[in-house]
Amino acid sequence: MRPEGHKLSIVLVEPEIPPNTGNIARTCAATGTDLHLIKPLGFSVDDAHVKRAGLDYWEFVNLRIHESLEAFLQEYKDRPMYLATTKGMNTYTDVKYESDAMLIFGKETAGLPKSFIDDNKERTIRIPMSDDVRLRSLNLSNSAAIVVYEALRQLGFPALV
Repeated sequence: MRPEGHKLSIVLVEPEIPPNTGNIARTCAATGTDLHLIKPLGFSVDDAHVKRAGLDYWEFVNLRIHESLEAFLQEYKDRPMYLATTKGMNTYTDVKYESDAMLIFGKETAGLPKSFIDDNKERTIRIPMSDDVRLRSLNLSNSAAIVVYEALRQLGFPALV
């Protein structure tokens, strides 16, 4: 179930922490954004922690699970993709998001694969934050919400109140 007007997707590559995925699922439900999970997952999607974090929103999430990053990329090769990484070339507000953009986030402990980032540098985005080396990154679910709402803002919040 998705509001008309956009086909945005949040893509989580090998997510590890159930509550992050549950929180992102809740954001997807509230915004009509699709959720793609790329295996291996650090949990079962039936995990109580995932369900608890997503509350009773799971029925409103268009969820797709992919066997590998390669399989996902082959299936969606024609869609615009933005790779969220702390080493991104562009700030997340400096790019112009298309209505069918795939917003891709890596696993909590390691981010996206280096080779994937290197092959797509021009499509990398970052959220500005302190340069204190002790602060590695923002929480995954917060980062996903920040980026998806910027994309929706640029698109005029299609079909959202």
